Amino acid sequence: MDEEKSTPQRPDAQRNRERILAVALVELTRSADAPVSAIAKKAGVGQGTFYRNFPNREALVLEVYRYEMQQVADTAAQLLRTRTPDRALREWMDRLAQYAMAKAGLAVALRTTACNGSLAQLGHGPVTRGITLLLQANEEAGTIRPGVTPDDFQLAIAGLWQLDPHSDWQPRAARLLDLVMDGLRAGAPGVGGPRA
Repeated sequence: MDEEKSTPQRPDAQRNRERILAVALVELTRSADAPVSAIAKKAGVGQGTFYRNFPNREALVLEVYRYEMQQVADTAAQLLRTRTPDRALREWMDRLAQYAMAKAGLAVALRTTACNGSLAQLGHGPVTRGITLLLQANEEAGTIRPGVTPDDFQLAIAGLWQLDPHSDWQPRAARLLDLVMDGLRAGAPGVGGPRA
């Protein structure tokens, strides 16, 4: 008998949860202080339904963050299916920059919610898996120098978090990420001629 642990939610319950998360993402990005009651109302659910899904505001904020980080991480595999490894890595970095700048308002809600390091653990796992996937594909293809770790990569792109999302950040982010790619390519065994 094939018995799986995860029992699927009823379709209407799953839709309610997804609506709450979608509305919460928009509202918390707009204002870190968005009231739970307003989020529930805009999602078209009652307080009881809201609290069945998220026992408190912190649980909601952390789940929005976890969901968003998973989306960012999942993009790595999607890009690798349709792009060369080096192109997938560079496009993924652009998407990470877009995410970081677009979700600046959510960052404030996250800072006020962060407790016992759970925030870092929620995002670190999926994003690290995405980075690892991209780095391994590139190392195997010979498009980046061997031995780059996910921690190395995260330190190299840390400048993204210094950019002001209310400024003209795109050209600065592009230059920074081009520098990171140039550094990753330096010493790569398969890189010898002009780049595409």
